[in-house]
Amino acid sequence: MIITQNKSYRIVGIIPARYASTRFPGKPLIDLGGKTMIERVYTQASKALDDVYVATDDERILQTVLKFGGKAIMTSDNHASGTDRCYEAISKIDTQFDIIVNIQGDEPFIQPSQILQLIQCFDDDNTQIATLAKPISEKDGIEYLENPNHPKVIINSNRKALYFSRSVIPYIRGIEKEKWISTHEFYKHIGLYAYKSDILKAITQLSQSPLELSESLEQLRWLEHGYYIKVGISDFETIGIDTPEDIDKIKHLLE
Repeated sequence: MIITQNKSYRIVGIIPARYASTRFPGKPLIDLGGKTMIERVYTQASKALDDVYVATDDERILQTVLKFGGKAIMTSDNHASGTDRCYEAISKIDTQFDIIVNIQGDEPFIQPSQILQLIQCFDDDNTQIATLAKPISEKDGIEYLENPNHPKVIINSNRKALYFSRSVIPYIRGIEKEKWISTHEFYKHIGLYAYKSDILKAITQLSQSPLELSESLEQLRWLEHGYYIKVGISDFETIGIDTPEDIDKIKHLLE
């Protein structure tokens, strides 16, 4: 049970983890400084949440989690997204939860404070889905801003998401591109989500939308169908591991 501003929630963290990654098969089981990546993610999530489960489609991942003392659930290998896998997982848990946190299985350095910050978004009664964003600073540079692998998000004055894009949004008219970051606050989207339980069920039943298909961003499906996504602002940069080459980039953090 987590209490924020006199509200109490039963919360569960679900870590979707599949073995057959196109770019990095077996990624959850890679060794990072003597521990598998899935164990490192699980350990970090457990610092913020009492209930954490790995949702996987592979027996090797399941057994690895059980071996280090974690909780895991077998799910279908036909899911198109981690959101769908999260919903199947909670459907197999006897306990009823108010909020489900979808934690990326390839971010071993996720901060417990980020998870707690995500949950605080539900102090706004209108919040149906919550996510995080990080301000892009001048030291990040224009190439970082323009990188399509760094989705951007625009938020309103209530920190409600207006749009997500792989392009730079907004476009700053009349100013040299190199000066954009110094003249406007841009936000990089952090792919950490939390959903009210009934909302998670509803969004898994939605068909793919035109904007989602165009940008290859699942959250645009939810916006197109009118869901309220609250955005928490984080100072932490998430570090995901997408390819074997990414391991070299994070070795200094393991040390």
